[in-house]
Amino acid sequence: MDKAAGEPLKQYHRQRHHHNDHHNLPTPTSLKALDALPLPLYLMNGLFFGLFFSVAYFLLHRWREKIRNSTPLHILTFPEIARIVCLSASVVYLLGFFGIGIAQSLISRGSQDSWDVEEDHMVEKKGGLCAAEICSGPAKSPAASLANTLAPVPSARAVGTMFQTPLLGSDDEEVVKGVLSGDIPSYSLESKLRDCKRVAVIRREALQRMTGRSLEGLPLDGFDYESILGQCCEMPVGYVQIPVGVAGPLLLDGKEYTVPMATTEGCLVASTNRGCKAIYTSGGASSVLLRDGMTRAPIVRFGIAKRAAELKFFIEDPANFDTLCVVFNRSSRFGRLQNMKCTIAGKNLYMRFSCSTSDAMGMNMVSKGVQNVLDYLQTDFPDMEIIGISGNFCSDKKPATVNWIERRGKSVVCEAIIKEEVVQKVLKTNVATLVELNMLKNLTGSAMAGALGGFNAHASNIVTAVYIATGQDPAQNVESSHCITMMEAVNGGKDLHVSVTMPSIEVGTVGGGTQLASQSACLNLLGVKGASKDSPGSNSRLLSTIIAGSVLAGELSLMSAIAAGQLIKSHMKYNRSSKDVSEIAPSN
Repeated sequence: MDKAAGEPLKQYHRQRHHHNDHHNLPTPTSLKALDALPLPLYLMNGLFFGLFFSVAYFLLHRWREKIRNSTPLHILTFPEIARIVCLSASVVYLLGFFGIGIAQSLISRGSQDSWDVEEDHMVEKKGGLCAAEICSGPAKSPAASLANTLAPVPSARAVGTMFQTPLLGSDDEEVVKGVLSGDIPSYSLESKLRDCKRVAVIRREALQRMTGRSLEGLPLDGFDYESILGQCCEMPVGYVQIPVGVAGPLLLDGKEYTVPMATTEGCLVASTNRGCKAIYTSGGASSVLLRDGMTRAPIVRFGIAKRAAELKFFIEDPANFDTLCVVFNRSSRFGRLQNMKCTIAGKNLYMRFSCSTSDAMGMNMVSKGVQNVLDYLQTDFPDMEIIGISGNFCSDKKPATVNWIERRGKSVVCEAIIKEEVVQKVLKTNVATLVELNMLKNLTGSAMAGALGGFNAHASNIVTAVYIATGQDPAQNVESSHCITMMEAVNGGKDLHVSVTMPSIEVGTVGGGTQLASQSACLNLLGVKGASKDSPGSNSRLLSTIIAGSVLAGELSLMSAIAAGQLIKSHMKYNRSSKDVSEIAPSN
């Protein structure tokens, strides 16, 4: 074996030995000792486990007989002495090799989840060198050869600017090579290294080498990677910066709110801010919460449609509701079953459960309760086959009429009366024009398009911006943006009554992304951070009304801009960079 080629691996094993307590992996010394065993290590472990339990059982049985027969315990027969020696030997072995044996047995089976590779396997390959090593010239360590083979060759310009990852230590460099070679799965780095920031650095460097493309410009520092572990994002290599602007004050139900909006669309915050000004100057907006309940709809199947109908009648029978409530509610302190509705397609039954979820958005909460009910129902309906916990009758992250009619999440109506002078001076249009435009665009135009819940100008713009700023699930913008905008001339045709009806705003102030520092700060700005101690659920309900009020402001401003013919002009002013593109464009 080439001494030069083997030296990096020996150094690697010495480093692994130094960090053995941290990684809980075998050291080179223990590997050499294990190589001397007469059997594969997993067989040796099995042998000594069996020996330990069988001998312990024998001795306990014998000692129990001696106690019953009043025989002194210190008087030992030869078989007892032999078994005590075996017990001692097995204890010593298991104490010395338990844990190490598991890792080594995984290595011997070729598991990709194992981190360590035997030194002989790393440095020498039976049967000769692979083609890539033959073509690479002088002998190199296998890890380095494979890393060089996998990594595309960057251009001369890219070499100097491509990899901006902080300088890696020797330990991290070896891990990067392991990721590139496939010996170390990238997804397992957090559980092995137990340092999320370090893992992000290593994974980022491995990704850059593997793809040959730079991640310069994607921030790495300044983020708490521990906060997203196991709940927000897997395999992070950085984070995306989205600017946050504020619109307001929004005067809603007698209180003022400054609304954070995370967006990269110019003019959106400015437009919403103008709508807030119009509402504020006219005396504010008011809101009504119509309903609050998250839904989940599992799908089950029977052999015949009649049995599916029997379960439907059982679930919808008021006499059974209290029992099902008890079963559902035991899954959470806050989740409370409200109602259940079923529909049948052939022999398939879709059951739509709705429950209150306090200040959480509540998808996990309702899913756990539904699972409890399904387990309970299988006692009386053993022929029921559970196809899936979600059958799309919920309906989550998809536009659906059932959400518009039956509601999902928070159902809110928000309204305001905008005075004539405000329409003219702030919004730069008139009441009659706005009413006509709303009918032809938001109502008739949307109907012509076959819109589903989209009878508005741009509700999703405001919903998504507030969702991202406050740590909500952006994908739920789909149903949360269901909105119908109404405008009507009132007070003899002088003033404008404007309203938005939003049947399925899905928000929470605890769980998910709401606990991240930036998003938590935005929730705190609105006064709805975390769970309400005085009135559970009130924070999430208040957030839903603020979102509806913000949508009202956004609708009012955009419709006015279209009515006044200002849309293109304002977007060209606020949504286009004034920089000379030729000056910032990179040279070839």
